[in-house]
Amino acid sequence: MAADLLMPLVFLSSLVFLLLGFLKKKKRLPLPPGPPTLPLIGHMHIMDQLTHRGLARLANKYGGIMYLRLGFMPTVVVSSPDAAKEVLKEQDGVFSNRPATLTIRYLTYGLADMAFANYGPFWRQMRKLCVMKLFSRKRAESWASVRHEIDGLIRTLAAGAGTTVNLGELVFALTRNITFKAAFGSDFDDDQNVFLSILQEFSKLFGAFNIGDFVPWLDRFDLQGLNKRLEKARGSLDRFTDRIIDDHMAKAKGKGEDGSDMVDELLAFLGDQASAGAEDVLDENSAALKLTRENVKAIVM
Repeated sequence: MAADLLMPLVFLSSLVFLLLGFLKKKKRLPLPPGPPTLPLIGHMHIMDQLTHRGLARLANKYGGIMYLRLGFMPTVVVSSPDAAKEVLKEQDGVFSNRPATLTIRYLTYGLADMAFANYGPFWRQMRKLCVMKLFSRKRAESWASVRHEIDGLIRTLAAGAGTTVNLGELVFALTRNITFKAAFGSDFDDDQNVFLSILQEFSKLFGAFNIGDFVPWLDRFDLQGLNKRLEKARGSLDRFTDRIIDDHMAKAKGKGEDGSDMVDELLAFLGDQASAGAEDVLDENSAALKLTRENVKAIVM
């Protein structure tokens, strides 16, 4: 049923788009060259060609700076070394924001983390928080669970001496266990499978094509059923993270205390922030950062 509605909606919206184009004539700065566009969908009809080789062929025709419009999403493809240096180095702050798809907004609680937050005062303070409180050398050295996991890997390799081992599988398991325990502590080992199943569902949704990301007003119709899947996955994520946060709050380990993890450190920062009131917590500019429970969830994810 949803698929049957898609083509009529696209056709009608194309007519509306053309009508608005005629009625609303507005001067714009010139755009970089690019392939011919179609109404509404722009260049989405050639998305299957936008691999590295396909983009290289288009760049040979249209130049090192090329304009594409994916639905309503304007996109600039940069392929020449000089232009890439300008974008990635000289003008890094201008181009540093990432596109916020619907899946990203669900997983990061509305861009409440550091990885996808827009560049600005909030992002800088989040980065400072992560560097000073979560990933400092002193903090990393205090994670006994990390050393325990490495010792376990060494013992496993020693026990299998003379036999074939899948080193990639062992390293993946080591990384998974270290990340989980560093974030949530060693009291939640039984929850790893639950956590992984949630991440696997979000990973599938990350890779799914969502027409609403490119034609935003179609998102409300949920033609592909992705919104329902995202709401269900987000509900599972909320139940998981809320339970872990509530458990950490009940135990109330202090910051820097032996056995404390990322959630403990973030909750301790929340406590410092509450006791400081309007005063600064990180430095004289930290008033821009007001950490919430949603931030804690987004950061540990």
